Amino acid sequence: MEVKVVVSGKRKKAIAKAEILGGKGEVIINRRNYKNLHIFDKLKIEEPLRIAQEVLGNNNFDIIVNVNGGGEKGQIEAARLAIARAIVEFSKSVVLRKAYLDYDRNLLVADVRRKEAY
Repeated sequence: MEVKVVVSGKRKKAIAKAEILGGKGEVIINRRNYKNLHIFDKLKIEEPLRIAQEVLGNNNFDIIVNVNGGGEKGQIEAARLAIARAIVEFSKSVVLRKAYLDYDRNLLVADVRRKEAY
């Protein structure tokens, strides 16, 4: 049986659920390949993937992310968080976890700030 990990990430009102399983390195966000996103959104999503490539040496997993709620940028941030958490959980690599935290703490820890009430 193939190992499958499901994790979530939140940013403001956006909630992302990521499923990761063995594969050939595809990342799908809301049934679209992440490479079809705007350039800055694409680069945001690539950050955890590139760090994982550097530390682990290979990206032999597929990630499927479903994001609901919030705005476009909040959804990208939530998806980025879910992807990073999924890769750490899937690989069980302490070195990768440390590399993510050293690069940007928000790759693994949710930003809990919300809009201030009147």
